Amino acid sequence: MSETAKTPADFWFDPLCPWAWMTSRWMLEVEKVRPVEVRWHVMSLAVLNEDKLDQLPEEYAENMRPGGKAWGPVRVVIAAQQLHGDEAVGRLYTALGTRFHNEGLGVTPESIAAALDDAGLPAELIEYADKDTYDAQLRASHKAGIDLVGQEVGTPVIAVPGSDGDQIAFFGPVVTPAPKGEQAAKLWDGTLMVASIPGFYEIKRTRTQPPLFD
Repeated sequence: MSETAKTPADFWFDPLCPWAWMTSRWMLEVEKVRPVEVRWHVMSLAVLNEDKLDQLPEEYAENMRPGGKAWGPVRVVIAAQQLHGDEAVGRLYTALGTRFHNEGLGVTPESIAAALDDAGLPAELIEYADKDTYDAQLRASHKAGIDLVGQEVGTPVIAVPGSDGDQIAFFGPVVTPAPKGEQAAKLWDGTLMVASIPGFYEIKRTRTQPPLFD
């Protein structure tokens, strides 16, 4: 890789997750301060949890079940990718996340429709929220991320090239608010450093505040 080449960072997200949203906004800051290019991919909390619905709190499980709130957004994003290319994914994610999280409008058909308009994508894409047309592609995208990082995680998943050329994947980091500037750079450098250590798996502490959206 040349000195001017950017390091690809593959980022798997579910638009429903506020913590993934925080991490994604941090990654946009990382792109400004490090030679990194984010490549956006869909993963699905509904797919991740479909075999353990009976272990989840009822309200959360209801969102994960077929027809629940978790299915519509990821189906619309994967349809946008299939019909309008990879470049549409990050653009639509930003529009959805802004509506769902920053503006607090919730996961509704109205929010999804407005996000499609914000992203400059056809309004008809909302029809895929209730269709399984691209569920095979959704599951394949989800599996690509999970196969890199393992089953005992959630969203987001980030994968970057390791020193040997193989991808290093990790869950998180989980952070709020999204760091900016030099703080964003320091967190990125530190995350890559610990992720590169053979045998390193986890650092964690109890969250004491909710996601803080700018």
